[in-house]
Amino acid sequence: MSIISRIIDYNNTFVDQKVYQEFHTTKYPDKKLVILTCMDTRLLELLPKAMGLRNGDAKMIKNAGAVVFHPFGSIMRSILVAIYELKAEEVCVIGHHGCGMVGLQSSSILEAAKKNGISEGQIGALSNAGIDLSTWLSGFHCVEESVTNSVHLIKNHPLIPDNIAIHGLVIHPETGKLDLVVDGYSEINLENNEKLTV
Repeated sequence: MSIISRIIDYNNTFVDQKVYQEFHTTKYPDKKLVILTCMDTRLLELLPKAMGLRNGDAKMIKNAGAVVFHPFGSIMRSILVAIYELKAEEVCVIGHHGCGMVGLQSSSILEAAKKNGISEGQIGALSNAGIDLSTWLSGFHCVEESVTNSVHLIKNHPLIPDNIAIHGLVIHPETGKLDLVVDGYSEINLENNEKLTV
């Protein structure tokens, strides 16, 4: 039986037995929080539990490395929707130790793509269209630095209001221990103090 068949079979039982009732909530995050984190499988259940979050508490956005790559890409759009349409008031960017994006080189992805039937012509067409694959498919060297960079990009986005706290954290994927890298409250207080002294 295929994976999707097993999923559908399980889902039928899930619905028939009304297991979904324990997950009822609204589309608005109860803790007014939006989280950008990595798609790493180890974080699927660990991260919410390590943060004391339940279903409905936060909006969760995931990608490879918990990185905001472009200020006008889908990650940033999702954060803005969470703030303006879904009433989120704080953002947490949460990277993790042992991330597969640390040291990732575009060449390894492109080699794997070629082995899976993607031609040099297809890769060349992307480059000719102005897409810098060496940057787009590369990772980062330090998870704390990457989290700090994403926090900075979000905080300085022209559509992010000054009163939104943007935090940066790193989680240990084995113990769930969280380390605070950027305290978003301090950043807000700093800005408020600067405005008062101007």
